[in-house]
Amino acid sequence: MPLTEVTILRELLASDKGYVSGNRLAELLGLSRVAVWMQLQKLTRQGFVFEAARSRGYRLVQTPPQLHHALIQAHLAGRGRQPNLITLDKVDSTNSEAERHLAADSRLPLVILAREQTHGRGRRGRVWHSPAAGNLYGTFVFRPKLEPARLQDFTLWMGLSICELAANFCKIEPGLKWPNDLLVNGRKAGGMLTEARIDADEVRDLVFGLGLNLNVRPEDLPRDLQRTAISFAEAAGAPVEVNRFAAALISRVLSAYGQFVENDYRDKFVELWQRFDVLRGRPVSVTQGDRTVTGTATGIDDVGSLIVRTGGGHTERFRAGEVTLSREAEPAA
Repeated sequence: MPLTEVTILRELLASDKGYVSGNRLAELLGLSRVAVWMQLQKLTRQGFVFEAARSRGYRLVQTPPQLHHALIQAHLAGRGRQPNLITLDKVDSTNSEAERHLAADSRLPLVILAREQTHGRGRRGRVWHSPAAGNLYGTFVFRPKLEPARLQDFTLWMGLSICELAANFCKIEPGLKWPNDLLVNGRKAGGMLTEARIDADEVRDLVFGLGLNLNVRPEDLPRDLQRTAISFAEAAGAPVEVNRFAAALISRVLSAYGQFVENDYRDKFVELWQRFDVLRGRPVSVTQGDRTVTGTATGIDDVGSLIVRTGGGHTERFRAGEVTLSREAEPAA
């Protein structure tokens, strides 16, 4: 009875006094007090902890550390029309799962969240390490009906929006490394991958995937990643409440998408880029195929291309490429 679970959790989360009476829950659900108690027992087996007090009712004391579908929906209550939400313990790739749902004509917008990916997908066909360690892997699926050229700065806009969310939610200072990496303290905390299906001159399906290191411990990562990766929890010095963050992420991405489609994001984009761009003024190397250019990152242009000033005083713009902070590349005069 997922709707029953959502209603119970929603009421407990919203209670200013902390307690909700059994009579109130029974009345809302159209169930007996015994049936309400049985539902609470079911939730207890799923990792919730409740406190019962005579004449006061029930209070939510603890929530499970793993993704929980009904709890995310309860957190989303009152935040507008809810998307088609799917939560999974394990999947090959949330982007691959999105493709399967598109083929089945599932309702959009669609949000797929997973605790673990066995074949997470990164840029250029790379594998994204996706352990089941309290992290969050997700894909958002839309049908925007936009001209393909409009998507040039879509990933950057989403990345900036997620940086702002992480800063407010976790009290950390993340940054966006062009074109699709989220950094904290110079170490990678997340990545994004946008894929689109285009019919003629129109984007039919838009698939936005991301992986975020929320609570992974350094010792849970492969040795070669322990010095270059970081979690939000490590940066904040406290664990991240996964389900509350997931709900906030869903709301933020859906809101950012709406602003993007309405072309009502550019002023905010400029503001957030000034705050979260980690490359401006830094020596970088940009690799495209067999060619590598070194210089100083000076920002982006109107379509999201990275601008690099080389040592010879020339300026180059990159629509795509692999960027590394380069100690060897001195800032150009």
